[in-house]
Amino acid sequence: MSAMPSPRHDALIELFRESPQLAVDILRDVLKVELPATPVVRLESTTFNTRPSDDIEADVVIVLGPPQAPVHAIIVEIQQDKSKKPQQLARYAAALWLLLSCDVTVLLISPDRNTAAYYAQPIESGLTGYRLQAQVLGPDSIPAITDPQQAAAQLGLSTMAVMVHGRDRKVVEAFAAALAERRPDEHGPQYYEYAYSMSGPDVRRLMEEIMKSTTWPVYSPFAREHFGRGREEGKAEGEVLEAARMVLLVLAARGFDVPDETKAKIVACTDLARLEVWATRAVTARTLLDLFNDIDEQLD
Repeated sequence: MSAMPSPRHDALIELFRESPQLAVDILRDVLKVELPATPVVRLESTTFNTRPSDDIEADVVIVLGPPQAPVHAIIVEIQQDKSKKPQQLARYAAALWLLLSCDVTVLLISPDRNTAAYYAQPIESGLTGYRLQAQVLGPDSIPAITDPQQAAAQLGLSTMAVMVHGRDRKVVEAFAAALAERRPDEHGPQYYEYAYSMSGPDVRRLMEEIMKSTTWPVYSPFAREHFGRGREEGKAEGEVLEAARMVLLVLAARGFDVPDETKAKIVACTDLARLEVWATRAVTARTLLDLFNDIDEQLD
């Protein structure tokens, strides 16, 4: 009987769906697998079959090359335990090879060391000459990324590093710094949510502590609570968050030493009109008091 999906399982799947290139990067850069060079990396339907067999449902299917001429396929499977028979992975690969007529790699992701070792063994399919060697990314293979620049360049892998190495404060700080470099419309909130969902309670507490100290407001508890409510509401919240970020950027550019309580006040504000007044005043204000004076009376 298969184990029920967990938040970590679902978050990992969404991480690869959000960034199919992540599977290619892991195979090439981390596991040193040679893949065809192609600029086209796309998601494929995760349901496929070979008649007269039943449909096969994989976690994520990524194809290198255009639909009319695929050159390689990657099946990403997330396993947190040993509930899936290894032969099932061989069946997945064979069925997709028959469907697409291209080579197939199975990339198995497991945050559990014993599970990763279990699926790293060669898989005998029962068919003479067909032995599948899955490419397995376990906790020992996921690097502890502590360099903010590397985290920004490999944000998907940095997200997974938080899952495995998040007790190391430097790993979470690098992840937070990488997110701070992204605009709110560049899917930063999703990556925060993925890392948060995949992490244990102690790592979550550390993430919240570090994220609250950043000057970029998209990672506030408010944004996390309301993330994903809908396109229009999300757009409005994004405008508020960007306005708050702009106020802080202008103040920093003008050399103001903004106290933490003032930062918190700006970040916590959800009134776009008020934030826009603050941003305008920040350009010419001589003191921080000039930023806030009489603002409530003007807007009420």
